[in-house]
Amino acid sequence: MISRVVVATKNPDKRAEVVAVLARLAPEIAIVTDVDWPEVDETGDTLRVNALLKARAAAAATGVACLADDTGLEVDALDGAPGVHTARFGGPGAIYAENRSALLAALDGITSRNARFRTVVALVDGDEEITAEGVLEGTIASAERGTGGFGYDPIFEVDGKTLSEYGADAKSRFSHRAVAIADLINRLTVTP
Repeated sequence: MISRVVVATKNPDKRAEVVAVLARLAPEIAIVTDVDWPEVDETGDTLRVNALLKARAAAAATGVACLADDTGLEVDALDGAPGVHTARFGGPGAIYAENRSALLAALDGITSRNARFRTVVALVDGDEEITAEGVLEGTIASAERGTGGFGYDPIFEVDGKTLSEYGADAKSRFSHRAVAIADLINRLTVTP
């Protein structure tokens, strides 16, 4: 088991969510915050490749174990898009609201809105690399609801409520990211 980790993301919303999940699932792991690493281009064609790119770069720059993730929203009616391009669905440099608008526009008139969030987390600690995956099934709402969360949370529904309507604490217990981190922690604590 590792004792210290860098949460290797420059996104403050994602960082807060990962830290909250780690605090609940592995409070013995200290979060290292006084380090920096270069921005990493997500050039991979899979979530796993992108998560590893970020974790490797941050670990190399900091010398500390690093946890990174990549998350994709897969919409069945769009043949799995936006997928690996989720953060840029509204175009290069798009902000959360622009991505949501682009997705709602792409689904205009479509009634079957099944979707899932898929997260791959990667932990790089020296030569050791571990990945884990979490999936959250849901649907895309026809309009934004709720005030919490970030990204696509206001339009991603689980059991009739958007992730924004659940709130951060509830979301951190069942989200795709929480499932992936739980699987990763389980892999760290179980010896083969």
